[in-house]
Amino acid sequence: MPRKYIVLLKVVTWVGCLSPLMLLVYEAVTNTLGPDPTANITFTTGYNTLLFLILSLAITPVRSLSPRLSWLIQFRRLLGLFAFFYGTLHFFTWIALYTSFDVNAMVSDILKRRYITAGMFAWLCLLPLAATSTTWSIRKLGGKRWRALHRLAYVAGIAGVIHYWWQVKPGVLSPLNMTIALGVLLLARPVLALMRRGKTQAA
Repeated sequence: MPRKYIVLLKVVTWVGCLSPLMLLVYEAVTNTLGPDPTANITFTTGYNTLLFLILSLAITPVRSLSPRLSWLIQFRRLLGLFAFFYGTLHFFTWIALYTSFDVNAMVSDILKRRYITAGMFAWLCLLPLAATSTTWSIRKLGGKRWRALHRLAYVAGIAGVIHYWWQVKPGVLSPLNMTIALGVLLLARPVLALMRRGKTQAA
């Protein structure tokens, strides 16, 4: 794909990724966050964390299925960093609005509320991925170790989905779509590996 189109698509991606935050800011300014503003902010930031993480994980299998889409790799890091960005906003929403920066309350929540434990684990998995997202980090770690480390994205996705399920009320199925999407991506990895192996043996 020509570079000018890649640049245009990156601008569109930036706008799309920032739009949930811009909408939250607009609602805060216009006082239209709803009857429970804290819950609105929490849900929006958490949902978009999972959304952008799953989108970033989808790029590799999509590229494997169609070599013409190899240019998508240029968007994987951007989507992954936006997942971390919204995850961090989600994390600080909990710290600021639910615990009021009270360390004892934070520790109590992590130990006693399992959905908080899962969410914290997911964010901690994303932290080293964001820290090693640069080209310098890839060179420093080496491609093999860097790829092994970045498989934590799948662990973060699983922990994030568990966090989502444990947070909603029993009978609420809103996390189902995210769960199915992540399940398909987890299944795609070994299936594509078997397909590549079969092609290699045939060749």
